[in-house]
Amino acid sequence: MPSVPHRPTPAEVAAAADRTIPDLVGPDLRVLFSGINPSLYSAATGHHFARPGNRFWPALHRSGFTRRLLHPSEQWSLPSEGLGITNVVARATARADELSPAELVEGGLLLADLVARWRPRYLAVLGVTAYRAAFARPKARMGPQDESIAGVPVWVLPNPSGLNARWTTPRLADAFRDLRETTDE
Repeated sequence: MPSVPHRPTPAEVAAAADRTIPDLVGPDLRVLFSGINPSLYSAATGHHFARPGNRFWPALHRSGFTRRLLHPSEQWSLPSEGLGITNVVARATARADELSPAELVEGGLLLADLVARWRPRYLAVLGVTAYRAAFARPKARMGPQDESIAGVPVWVLPNPSGLNARWTTPRLADAFRDLRETTDE
């Protein structure tokens, strides 16, 4: 019987402020997904997009990137599917709006270095506002971008946080599917 992943206590979540989560990267990635920054819940568990209510994992599955719905604790299986995860800013916060513009710009530089090192086929940034700030692209929109980062095509997807209520899981899955279909070509 599979073990039930640990659910952090409120004290463990609060203590996770400013922690980081290791990037999930490797060679030959089809897509490197970049969140804005880890939530406190994610930092407490050590798993990307771990907060209950985050729609990253359901959207990833419904779009066809994964054969089944993965639990955040199964993130280790993504590189074998050609998928990786990182963040624009490594520091965990309760909300992404706690990040300063300078942190986003610095994070964009670090993300560009990571992309240059690993050379994924696509970089998918999850959050248009963060992408605009990190890469000085004030007119960026959802979907494929005209500019690349370190020679890698960029695709902007909606932020899957439960706080982004405008994007339901089905709409998120559709946006993720557009990227998946492009990567399949």
